[in-house]
Parts: sequence; C-alpha cells; structure tokens
Amino acid sequence: MAQVHNDKYKPFPQVKLTDRQWPGKTIDKAPIWMSTDLRDGNQALFEPMNQQKKMEMFETLCRIGFKEIEIAFPSASETEFNFVRGLIEGGHIPDDVTIEVLTQAREHLIRRTFESLRGARRAIIHIYNATCPAFRDFVFGMSKAEVIKMAVDAVHLIRQLAAEMPETEIVLEYSPELFTATELEFAKEVCDAVTAAWGATPQRKVILNLPATVEVATPNVYADQIEWMHRHLARRDSVLISVHPHNDRGTAIAAAELGLMAGADRVEGCLFGNGERTGNVDLVTLALNLHTQGVDPQLDFSDINNVARVYEHCTQLPIHPRHPYAGDLVFTAFSGSHQDAIKKGFAAQKADATWAVPYLPIDPADVGRSYDSIIRVNSQSGKGGISYIMEHDYGIVMPRRLQVEFSGVVQRHADSHGGEISGEEIWQLFADTYLNAGAQVRYREHHLFEEGGQQAIRLGVDINGVAHNLNGVGNGPINAAMHALTSAGLQAQVRSYEERSMVPAGDDGNASAVAFIEMAASGCGECYGVGIDSNIVTASIKALVSGINRLPQSAPQKTA
Repeated sequence: MAQVHNDKYKPFPQVKLTDRQWPGKTIDKAPIWMSTDLRDGNQALFEPMNQQKKMEMFETLCRIGFKEIEIAFPSASETEFNFVRGLIEGGHIPDDVTIEVLTQAREHLIRRTFESLRGARRAIIHIYNATCPAFRDFVFGMSKAEVIKMAVDAVHLIRQLAAEMPETEIVLEYSPELFTATELEFAKEVCDAVTAAWGATPQRKVILNLPATVEVATPNVYADQIEWMHRHLARRDSVLISVHPHNDRGTAIAAAELGLMAGADRVEGCLFGNGERTGNVDLVTLALNLHTQGVDPQLDFSDINNVARVYEHCTQLPIHPRHPYAGDLVFTAFSGSHQDAIKKGFAAQKADATWAVPYLPIDPADVGRSYDSIIRVNSQSGKGGISYIMEHDYGIVMPRRLQVEFSGVVQRHADSHGGEISGEEIWQLFADTYLNAGAQVRYREHHLFEEGGQQAIRLGVDINGVAHNLNGVGNGPINAAMHALTSAGLQAQVRSYEERSMVPAGDDGNASAVAFIEMAASGCGECYGVGIDSNIVTASIKALVSGINRLPQSAPQKTA
C-alpha cells in the first residue's frame, strides 16, 4: 500500500464520559433480537434472493426464534412490495412474530410502505434519515433544523396513516443514520424530537436504533456513545434502544456486546454477519457467545448445520470453515498438543458437570454437531489426536507407549504423502502395521490343555509358508505360547501385556478383545504386537505373532 500521511486519518474523538458504567456490567439476559437478513442482508447480495428463497429464509428465521424480522424495503421495488403482500395474504406470519419494513423519511415512500402492510396484525415501520455532518453538508445540503423537521414530519405522517389503519398495530422505529459519526448532542436532539412527535409512553414505546452504519472507532467508543444516549435521552422509559453495528473495522461483535452493557435493549443484525461492505453484526456468534456464558440466548441454534445450509443456499455465500461455532473446522484440531488436551478433557468431562474441555469453548452437541471431526490428523498432529480417533472411531484404547510408537508410523505417512489423513487411512495403517504384520509367521489355530499342573498348548502356525505344529508349556496361555514359538527358533521376550475390550463406534453389542504385547529381542530393540479376536486367549496369541513378525530378526533356527 502506498504510504499515507499520518494526518490523513484522524482518530474519532472520545466521548466525554469520565464516569462510564458499562465496563463493570455483564450481560445477564438476551436482548430483543431483530433479523435484517431479508432486507439489509438481501440488498448486499450480488444476486438478491427470489421469492422462494426469501420465503425459505423467513421460515428458517421463525424456527430459530426471531420475534422481529425486517422483511423488506417495500417502496424500493415491486419485488419487495409483493413479498410483503405475499407473507400477509398467505398467512405466513406466526402470531408471535412482528414484521418490520424500512423506508426513508419521505412522504411518497412512507405512503407506499403503508400500502404494503394492509391486513397485517402488527408491524414495525422503520424510518431513517442521515444526521452526520458529512451527509448534512455534502450529500443533502441540509441544516440541522431541516434534518430534524424531516424526521418529525415523517413521524406525523406515520401517526396519521396508522390511525387510518386501526386493524394493524404500528410500532415506530427511528434511526439517525451514521449515528456514530453524528455529534451526540445533535443525535439526542433529533431522537427526542421523534419521541415527542410520536407521543411515546411506556405503553407505546419508540425503538431508537443507533447504528454504527460505518464503524469509525473502537468498540469502547461506541459503548460510550450508547451509554451517553441511555443516560441523557428524554422519555427513556418510553424508548427501546437498539444497536445495529456494521463490521468495517472487524469489531461488530464487540461493539454489540459492549453496547448491551452500556444500556441497549435490542440488537439488529444478520445470520453469519451478512450485509453491506464487511457485513452486519453476526447474530449467530452473538447469540452463542451468550450461551457460552450460561445466558439463554432465546434463539435455537441446536441444528447449526441446517441453518448454515439454508443460509448458503439462499444467499449463495459460503461460510468460512473457521467461522465461529458454525464453520466446518471450528471443532477440529490438527495440532498434536491440542489433540492431546482435547482427548484428556473428554475423558474427564462428566455429563452433569460444567463444560471444561480444553480448546472447545462450547459442547459441539449443543449446536447439533457430532464429535466425529473434532480431531483430525495431518503432519502436525501427535499421538493424542491419533489415539482419540482410534478410541472414538474404532474402540481401541492404546497403551501410552504404543501411542508413541504408532504416532511415528502415522507421522512418516503424513510427511511422505502430505495433506490430511482420514480415520479410515489411520485404521488401515494400524491394521497393516500390527494386525497384518509381515508374512514370516501366521497363526492358524491353538488348543489348550493341562499338563503336570501347568498350562500346555498345541499351536498351529505357518512359518515362511511351511505348516508347523508347536508345543509349549508355561504358567499361563501366553507363557506357554511363547515357549512354543521359541521352540521353533523364534527368539523374543514379553516385556508387557495388556488386554481390553474393543467396541467400535456405533456397534452396541459386538465387543471384541484386543491384546497388546510389548516384545523385545536381543539387539533388536522393542516393539508392540496387537491381536484382535472375540476370544481373549486367541487375541493374545495373535498379538505374540504380530510382535514376532515386527521384530527385525534373522530367520528362525531349524528345529528337530
């Protein structure tokens, strides 16, 4: 970027609010939510939604639980007008949902807007006019008095038209556009004039929407502006303060949260932050942020995947894979240390305890996500992630030293092939390394019996393709089988033995036994053998054979 003189951009002036209260506040209840996906969000699309997609989006917003939905700018086009009429005439608006429509503070646009609402049970008329110096001076050439008159005249007209349409309850919403760039004293003057013209009362409140139409300062400045208005507005008990943050500086979420701490009652925004330029505040993230703090957001995102699919279909905009809460990869860890911490956290997490799994700020199940893709493996992954997949997907809980050994196998594969390794690939590597290890010795069968107070075994194996029937005696089946294999010149020692049940994910009643035997041979180091069978003794003998095949050793000595 070309160098810009430091004096080209000046910091937005701080609000003179030395006794600000919002930093000490917390959000302890959900705000009034208003979705503008069908208006602000729709006008930001390179291909606006058609009637069918708008209806699908409207129904989805209702299912999520939005009680106020801005559905259109009906005076802007026949398409917008007809959509409003279709919702009303088709009886598609639930009784507990209030529709909202936007119009500029101009007489002919207001009259056309009222025409679109005939027959509605309840509706919010949202009017706006620009109030900041740049628009007053350069865009419209209006004085402050003219700006106030424009807003007040619009309110008088709305009162008149509402009285002529008594079957519809009309709620007034007013936005001083570019509020964040407007002098606070003047913003208050305009808003007070509007509430006075409407005759606002606690029973007939006005919604004063104070938008960050363009983000021009840090979120704390916006919070100061909201708190200043909250403390200085006339008829505060007859007003609902609404915030409508845009995301030009990338801080819309913070601005909305701090605005609520500063006294706002209501939030306007879109699913996944859709909207002009960098978008509106993301209502999904904002609501689920509340959820993580133990506050009921009053919106249902328990099937986040479905909401995301509808959004992407209707808007033709993709959701980033790392988008908070909803992205395909937000519950996925590739880093080895992260995977290890998540695995241990899941093992310790109790069903009725406070959620405390490392690196997961929310239980994926709360938004309808499964645990299947929480841990995925690539060249950055470690033993924790690999062992999690083996345990979660295939029911194999590996001893720690086997985790270390097998992670090296997976790491070498990842380094040589690149990219992500699927769970199926990890299982195949495990099977090739341990269950199908080598062809030197192959297990066929065994028979156990007692001999002289000890365990005896007749073991049938193939050694280098030649059938052998071996005999051994020991203090147990494994010791006897090891003696039988040693009699064929297969030299090894058992260093450790573990056995566990194995219940693959989704398999409720077909547990198998898995045996892990750590083995060593002189000058050959140590390695693991693994055996799986429905019978634990058979699994253990298979693990012995697996370990012998994996030990680098010379061919067995010829036996008589």
